[in-house]
Amino acid sequence: MKLLLALMLAASAKHDWLGAEMPLPLAVRTPQDLQFKNEAERQYLIFNLLTSGKVAWDERDYATAAAKWESLLSVPGLDPEIDKVVRPFAEEARKKAGGKAGEVAPPPAAREERPSPRRQAETVSVEGTVSGGGQAGPGGAVITLKRTDGPMAKIVPSKKIVLQRGKAFVPRVLAVSTGSSVVFRNEDPINHNVFSLSPHFDTGLYGAGGEKEEVFDKPGVVQLLCNIHSSMIGYVVVVDTPYFTQADATGAFSLRVPPGEYEVEAWHENASQPTRQKLMVPKDGAKLALTVAGDRQPPAFPPDKYGKPRQQQLGY
Repeated sequence: MKLLLALMLAASAKHDWLGAEMPLPLAVRTPQDLQFKNEAERQYLIFNLLTSGKVAWDERDYATAAAKWESLLSVPGLDPEIDKVVRPFAEEARKKAGGKAGEVAPPPAAREERPSPRRQAETVSVEGTVSGGGQAGPGGAVITLKRTDGPMAKIVPSKKIVLQRGKAFVPRVLAVSTGSSVVFRNEDPINHNVFSLSPHFDTGLYGAGGEKEEVFDKPGVVQLLCNIHSSMIGYVVVVDTPYFTQADATGAFSLRVPPGEYEVEAWHENASQPTRQKLMVPKDGAKLALTVAGDRQPPAFPPDKYGKPRQQQLGY
C-alpha cells in the first residue's frame, strides 16, 4: 500500500508512467513463472486504477475518476487499506459526476452481510486415495465429481502449461476444465511438433524456447504426441465439472465440494475404463478410496499426425 502511494506521489506531471496494456511482457517458462506474472499483472492493474483515478480527480474529470475507482473497489481480495483510502474519494467523485452513491461497490464486510445469489455454496473436503494403475502406479489419475442432486458451480476456464523437456511431456497428464487453454512450451534444444488426432490439432514445427497455445472446449481425453519423437506420449483430460483434481505420486488427493450427492469418476492412462461410483458428501466432508485398473498399455506403434503407425525411435 505504501509503495503504491509513493509511486502515485512521485509520478511526473506528464503521466507517462500510467499504462493499461496487458499482458505484461514478462517471460513465462514454468508454472511458477505464470503465477508470478498473474500476480504482477493484478498489482499493475490496481496501481493504474488507483493513480489514473487520482489524475482524473485532479483534472476535475469526476466521471472518469469515479469509473476508475469503482473498478478498483470491485477487485476481489483488495487490500482493506486501499479500500479505506479510496472509498471516500470514489463516493465524492460519483456524487460530483451526478451519479448515485449506490453505484460504488460496498465494503468487503457489507458484501459478506449481503451475499450475492450467485455466491458459491459453502464447501467441504473430500479426501481420498487411488490405488492400482499397473507399473506406472496411481500418480496422475484424474478424479472428477459431478453433482446429481442439484446444480453445480460455474465452470471457470484456466490457462495451463505443458512443457516439452527431455523429449517428454511435463506433466505427462494434465486435467483442465472445458474452455481452458494449454500452452505447449519447448524447453529442449531441439524441435518438436505436438499434435493430437482426436480432437485434431497440430502445432507445427517449433524450436527451443518456442510455444504454441491450444483451447480445449469439449470434454474428453486428448492424447498428445510428437510427430518427430514417437516415444513422446502425454494426455490432456478435459472435464465438464468444476470439481476435479489429480492424484499425487502416492495416489493421495483432496478437493472441496458443496455437500450433496455425486457421481465420482477416476481416469488413469493405464486403465481401459474409468472407475465410477456414487458418493454422498455430508456436511463434515467425506473419505474416498478408489482403485483404477492397469490393463491398458501405450500403443506399440504410435501414429504420426497423418494417422500412420510408426516404429519407436531409438537414440533420438
